[in-house]
Amino acid sequence: QIQLVESGGGLVQSGDSLRVSCAASGRTHSVYAMAWFRQAPGKEREFVAGVNWSGDSTKYADSVVGRFTVSRDNAKNSAYLQMNSLQPEDTAVYYCAATHPIYSGPPYATDPRYDYWGQGTQVTVSS
Repeated sequence: QIQLVESGGGLVQSGDSLRVSCAASGRTHSVYAMAWFRQAPGKEREFVAGVNWSGDSTKYADSVVGRFTVSRDNAKNSAYLQMNSLQPEDTAVYYCAATHPIYSGPPYATDPRYDYWGQGTQVTVSS
């Protein structure tokens, strides 16, 4: 089991930057990929960015390429999403997710591939 807790969300203005963090606990000595998803009101949850165990393979949604950067620090059992040039359409609850332990491959971009989820952190971007 892996427990995930997100933090760092908040209210920012259009064009601002924000970094959200995800702290993992439990079976963190295992190898697993991590990802960020988001869900805006009235919309389905969508993939934002993912990173593999070693941090050398990342994947991004087209809508965030060039603006968001995903990373992880395995020594701290944490993953991060640096968000720059935020826009009102980035407003959503951001969720951290992890694959089943013992997975060293590239990050997936679909929900069912992730077994563990955090409770989410709200990011609101005002215009």
